[in-house]
Amino acid sequence: MAQSFGVIGLAVMGENIALNVERNGFPIAVYNRTPERTDAFMANRAQGKNVVAAYSLEDFVAALERPRRILVMVKAGKPVDAVIEQLKPLLDPEDMIIDGGNSLYEDTERRVKDLESSGLSFIGMGVSGGEEGALNGPSMMPGGTRAAYEAIEPIVTKIAAQVDDGPCVTYIGPGGSGHYVKMVHNGIEYGDMQLIAEAYDLMKNVLGLDHKQLHEVFSEWNTTEELDSFLIEITADIFTKMDDTGKALVELILDKAGQKGTGRWTVINALEVAVSIPTITAAVNARIMSGIKDERMIAAKQIEGPTASFDGNAQAFIGKIRDALYCSKICSYAQGMALLSKASELFEYDLDLGETARIWKGGCIIRARFLNKIKKAFDEDPKLPNLLLAPEFKQTILDRQTAWREVIAMAAQFGIPVPAFSASLDYFDSYRRDRLPQNLTQAQRDYFGAHTYERIDKAGVFHTEWMQETAPVA
Repeated sequence: MAQSFGVIGLAVMGENIALNVERNGFPIAVYNRTPERTDAFMANRAQGKNVVAAYSLEDFVAALERPRRILVMVKAGKPVDAVIEQLKPLLDPEDMIIDGGNSLYEDTERRVKDLESSGLSFIGMGVSGGEEGALNGPSMMPGGTRAAYEAIEPIVTKIAAQVDDGPCVTYIGPGGSGHYVKMVHNGIEYGDMQLIAEAYDLMKNVLGLDHKQLHEVFSEWNTTEELDSFLIEITADIFTKMDDTGKALVELILDKAGQKGTGRWTVINALEVAVSIPTITAAVNARIMSGIKDERMIAAKQIEGPTASFDGNAQAFIGKIRDALYCSKICSYAQGMALLSKASELFEYDLDLGETARIWKGGCIIRARFLNKIKKAFDEDPKLPNLLLAPEFKQTILDRQTAWREVIAMAAQFGIPVPAFSASLDYFDSYRRDRLPQNLTQAQRDYFGAHTYERIDKAGVFHTEWMQETAPVA
């Protein structure tokens, strides 16, 4: 009997999602480029399960029922193209390839057009949740034709994380929309992680909290409606892990953060479509700055910062850091949702932002209780231009902005960099002002390049010969 579903690529994510599919009642066939990995999978994790191993793509394709549904879990970029090219001559019309990796959405757009034109179906599906999510229920963001999604809907709705209002998967939209939404999800994730790191830095280096106290603070924060989330939960757990030396393991980890590209892609795309995402940009820059560890070690010996000591109420300041973290988090999500809104319009994705927030409630890395509030905001006003204008978020920041500003001022006094906190506050202050200093920028541009300007008192486009003699300034 033919298998219902195929998985190519048996790294940890591929293995886990394959086991998830099989556990939910869909017999699977698997293939990996190196047969040793296939052997290891079959001898261990797949033992006793309804899994057929194939050692050639021809045998793999032959093992699947038609129309075939094949999930590709290989490294993004050229490896995905290579697998597709090898599969194409082996497939029949209406067979489907699903790319479940972190592919660039533009690559997915190209693949959709290529495969659909040859009678095959293609879905670019963002998958979030890491290894544990892939096995027990990820958040999935599939994009392609609606007909292609409907063909896999019975499977993906079963294997997705389940929350109070349904499975954490939905039809995202056409073309590369699924991978676009996953890209922005990862950008928000970068922002979230950096904001948490800055809160940790302040509590450790301004207040002098040790790993036990940090565990207690983050554990308490994870019980609140505002900050209850996967990332806060695992942060609390991290401070409990001790090294053989007796020290907290986190303090022995080198402070150089890696990145695989999705955060950087988010920043690049935001620049291209003219959407301001300063918190996410700051998070990417912070990882880049962390990468020049040797240079920073030299600079630390030559450049002194301020000397300050904290003499206030530590418990009260922890509360202010919590408020600053939440306000900054709102701004980070506001930026991500604004980017999705602009892309939806430009690329004709027709994204449902409320539904996007809903499928992030479970399974994914940024899952958090406050996504319910984001869903509610967009359900009440699908055309909401920015989350900062949603009544609840607006009032939340107005109530807490004094604490937010105090935290950033304290960080400056102690020489503690808080690029994402600061970028979030800058975003809020820029968004709330009806007049910014770019009138001077436009005057400068017109002065040196005749770029023209508009006026606030009359319609039209104007240019001034700035270097001509003018009346002296009074």
